[in-house]
Amino acid sequence: MTTDPERRASYRPAPRHVARRRSGPAVSGCGAGTRRRLGSVTVNLTRIYTKLGDDGETHLGDMSRVPKTDPRIEAYGTVDELNAQLGVARNAEALPAAYAPWLAQIQNDLFDVGADVSVPPGGTKERLRVTASQTAWLEARCDEVNATLAPLKSFVLPGGTPAAAQLHVCRTVCRRAERRVVALGGAASPEAVRYLNRLSDLLFILSRGANAGDEPLWRPGASQ
Repeated sequence: MTTDPERRASYRPAPRHVARRRSGPAVSGCGAGTRRRLGSVTVNLTRIYTKLGDDGETHLGDMSRVPKTDPRIEAYGTVDELNAQLGVARNAEALPAAYAPWLAQIQNDLFDVGADVSVPPGGTKERLRVTASQTAWLEARCDEVNATLAPLKSFVLPGGTPAAAQLHVCRTVCRRAERRVVALGGAASPEAVRYLNRLSDLLFILSRGANAGDEPLWRPGASQ
C-alpha cells in the first residue's frame, strides 16, 4: 500500500470525540506491518508497492478506479508536490525560526487537503475533510506576519534569501494546486479551495518576512 492521498482518504475517520493531533509528520515509520492512529485516521501500511497502478489507473479515495491523468489525480498530486517543496523550505538557509513549526503544521494539513480532494462529493461514509478552522489559522498567521512588514511600493521579484526564494517556489506551486482543484468545478471541495487560496497568500507573506525588508522589487521597463 502506498501513502498517496487517495489511500489515506479511504480510511474511515474515527468518531468525532477522538481528539485530533495537529502537529508532526503525516506518516512516519512506514514499513511492513506499521500501524498507528494519526489524528482521526487509522493508517495501516503493509507494502509500499502494490502493482495496482501498472495499467495506468489508480484508486480515488472512494476506491473508484480512474486513469492517472484524471483531473482529480492531477489536483491532489499537485498538492503532494507542494508538500514536498515545503519540506525543502523547512530546511532552507535563513528560514526564520518561527516559520519552521508553522510549515510543519501546514504540511500535515496538506495531507488533509489531499485526502479531501481525493474523495468525490457524496457517498455514505464520513470522510476526512478540510475545516474552516484550518483556513482561519492561516489567516491569523497572515495577519500576524503582515503587521510586521512595510507596505509594498512595487511587485516583489522571487528571490532574496534561500528561504525566501524557496517560499516563492512553494507559493507558485500552491497557486497551481488551487487552479487544479478549482478546475474540478462543482465536484471541488469549497473549503480545500479556500485553504489553498489562503495558503498561497501566507507563503507570499512569509517570503517577504524571510527577506526581512531587503527584497528585490520589480522596476517596470528597467532594461529598456
